[in-house]
Amino acid sequence: MKYFNLFKPKFEHGKNLKIMDKRSVHIDSTVQIGNNVTIYENNYIEGNTIIGDDCVILPGNHILDTLICNKVTIESSNLKEGIIHDGANVGPFARIRPKAVIGKNCKVGNFVEIKNATLGEGTKVSHLTYVGDATIGKNCNIGCGVIFVNYNGVLKHRSIVGDNCFIGSNVNIIAPVNIKNNSF
Repeated sequence: MKYFNLFKPKFEHGKNLKIMDKRSVHIDSTVQIGNNVTIYENNYIEGNTIIGDDCVILPGNHILDTLICNKVTIESSNLKEGIIHDGANVGPFARIRPKAVIGKNCKVGNFVEIKNATLGEGTKVSHLTYVGDATIGKNCNIGCGVIFVNYNGVLKHRSIVGDNCFIGSNVNIIAPVNIKNNSF
């Protein structure tokens, strides 16, 4: 891997970029960073990643080919080929896999994995959950230990959860399932 010297970047980064420990942060020359971004120690930011304005990248992340919009906080997580919209919080210990779209003001908490799924604005997936091949609407709460069972051993299927839904702890959603708006 080829990393650039932080003092002579290939791309012009935004104003007020604050890197807390330059010795432990690795940023590819292809990464673009907006204004007022703070990057803490022990971060690897690679590929075609774009970080918007007013973001905080807390310690211990590996970020690859991900679009991170404005006012996002990422903590101790692994992000690859996802999109994180404005105001979202990811981590600690979350995994964002390819084709994951995290909506505005969403919370993806500890030990949550999102793959090929979309979370609508304001949705919370706080801990110990797998969301694969699903579309979840706005303002939903996905409880602890929920599993979107998307693979039957032969084929993968997609589930849909409407807006304003509450999915309690330890629920297995066996795809394909369509949960209507305002369901509990």
